[in-house]
Amino acid sequence: MRLARIPVSAVLILFGLILQVSVFGRLQLPGATPDILLLVVVGLAMVYGPTGGCVVGFSAGLLADLAPPSDHAIGRYALVLCLMGYAAGLLRPEHGRQRSVSSALLVVAGAAVASTLLYAMVGALVGDTAARHVGLGGLVISALLYDLLLAPFVVPLVMLLGRRFGRDPVTAASDDDDGGPGLGTLARYRTTREVSSGPGYKKRRVPGFARRP
Repeated sequence: MRLARIPVSAVLILFGLILQVSVFGRLQLPGATPDILLLVVVGLAMVYGPTGGCVVGFSAGLLADLAPPSDHAIGRYALVLCLMGYAAGLLRPEHGRQRSVSSALLVVAGAAVASTLLYAMVGALVGDTAARHVGLGGLVISALLYDLLLAPFVVPLVMLLGRRFGRDPVTAASDDDDGGPGLGTLARYRTTREVSSGPGYKKRRVPGFARRP
């Protein structure tokens, strides 16, 4: 993961965690709680790719595990978001630019369902039975509904900020060249060589030597 991506990722994760704990965690909505951190991780993963999404997801999940009023085992949510970030990064669009809203919503829907099921499975392995009174089906449906309602407002903004502030200056300059990513210098070199070796070049005649008949 590039160093230029760390500050913007940290700010977005912290802001999402604050909203998650102080706003959406206090709404007492039926079923699951809207997962802003999941949307932030999915948005960044669709810009940074699977490796960056895995790192961002693990960091966001670990902060959520440590932040009060956390009532589950440390590392449980970090594992879930790490896998979701990796999976969303595999579906990264070209140059991190989403051309279709429906495709982004499909990624969010899959992440919402998969993260809820995985979180419940890990909870069952460690003996967490806090969600039995709601039911797994109700948790999945409510998580899917809440995340899809928030996704059009969160994911595009996160992807925009990730593209704008998470790019290295050297990489960004080379990507903007006509030769494509990483080919800007090579393209300029080839153009210069072609111009210098064109038909306008004349061979110099050495003084004192006449041309043979």
